[in-house]
Amino acid sequence: MPTEPDGRLGLYDYHLPPGLIAQRPSERRGDSRLLVLRRDSGEIEHRRFSDLVKLLDPGDCLVVNETKVLPARLLGNLDTGGRIEVLLLTPSAEDPALWECLARPAAKARAGRRVRFGEAPWIDVEFLEDTAQPGGKRARVESSMPLEEALSAIGHTPLPPYIQRPDEDADRERYQTVYAARPGSVAAPTAGLHFTRELLAEIERIGVTLARVTLDVGIGTFRPIAADSLADHRMHSEAYEVDEAAADAVNAARGRGGRIVAVGTTSVRVLESVATPDGTIRSGRGETDLFIRPGYRFRVVDGLVTNFHLPRSSLLVLVSALAGREAVLQAYGAAVDEGYRFYSYGDAMVIL
Repeated sequence: MPTEPDGRLGLYDYHLPPGLIAQRPSERRGDSRLLVLRRDSGEIEHRRFSDLVKLLDPGDCLVVNETKVLPARLLGNLDTGGRIEVLLLTPSAEDPALWECLARPAAKARAGRRVRFGEAPWIDVEFLEDTAQPGGKRARVESSMPLEEALSAIGHTPLPPYIQRPDEDADRERYQTVYAARPGSVAAPTAGLHFTRELLAEIERIGVTLARVTLDVGIGTFRPIAADSLADHRMHSEAYEVDEAAADAVNAARGRGGRIVAVGTTSVRVLESVATPDGTIRSGRGETDLFIRPGYRFRVVDGLVTNFHLPRSSLLVLVSALAGREAVLQAYGAAVDEGYRFYSYGDAMVIL
């Protein structure tokens, strides 16, 4: 059967001048610009992010991902004097001392090699075997204190590869949402970086409910789609959790006719992964590899707050599934023309 036109990866591309890739966050949270895209008409508006409160209605439900980024990037020296970098990804469910990680240069992380990062505290990484992904390793990790505390002391913020500068102390705070609560991600759910506590409080004051879910963002979020046809792409799997309070908040909003507005593509994937055919949300935890592409029938999500995503990425495809590929690419073109800042530390858009 021939692939439908929107299933060709090449149709999810656009030109982005390199100078529009944000290398640092705005001076203050909430200072970002906000492109508004109307799903029904394709109309585009240019606003400030603080205007979001004017675009939401009493009875709506705003769903955020409260995952927290671990400073899980380790920089150190080999016994031969060379440099090595390790990014801890996910611990084993059977043995929390066993981790999947990425090493660079991968050739130096041969099985049996042990590297110590830091002195007081320290983290030891012993490489055991290769994994399927490029640069992927399975390793045993030991530390002189609880690992999360040791990472907080000597680890680095794992900034995305398109931010071409070393991480700084300020990134510890700015590459983290104000509502981050559950450690487990190697990348921030970046749509949430724009929110201040004051804006969230103002949104709740007008009668919008706030639901908190968790999806731990993995390294796959940075990987481009390799297949020419979207039908051949397989998503990375990520752990999620939806508690009863979040499920009740979403279901109550739907029951009263309110809109469900997800903050970030990760929140979309959580909600759509736990929805029943009639759109009811179930609490629970698990893993999802849901790939949302045009033709997908959304059961829960009505609107989306999101950043501007890389060409040919699964995130751009998801946004196109919600608002339509042509409308989204037209909005991206308008954002380029207007000098919006792109990617993790860039500006935002809202689809309503």
